Amino acid sequence: MNNDPILTQIGQAVELHHQHGQRDAARDLFAKIWDEIGGERGDPLHVCVLAHSMADVQDDVRQELMWDLRAIAAADSLTDERVAGAGVPLSVAGLYPSLHLNLAECYRKLDDLDSAREHLRQAQDTIGALGDDDYGRLIRGGLERLTAELARP
Repeated sequence: MNNDPILTQIGQAVELHHQHGQRDAARDLFAKIWDEIGGERGDPLHVCVLAHSMADVQDDVRQELMWDLRAIAAADSLTDERVAGAGVPLSVAGLYPSLHLNLAECYRKLDDLDSAREHLRQAQDTIGALGDDDYGRLIRGGLERLTAELARP
């Protein structure tokens, strides 16, 4: 159970996007939260989760990539203690499959297939950190889809 008010706000913005289809409103709320946390100087957990989510509401793939790169850089500064202390049900290792999958997808969209394949490989190498639950199956499905796409000539 999440007990972090910033993560709760981020979750509300995610809900605006995914459950209510309000992409612009979600992007605006993410931007407000980004300013509140001090941008990239903020708590790495907040930066990681917010940047990972903000990437999903970008219209330009280069902006999406920039946010995804911020997310993975912040993840590199996280500890399992910090993540657990916020009530997040994943270990730090459990964040990487999705982070790498998103980067792989951005690079695929930009036609940088070598970088896409490298991040896909890293996502596959870290997928064992996820359980056999809805989230784990979602990420595994994304990896399978992207693997098939990148295998096409």
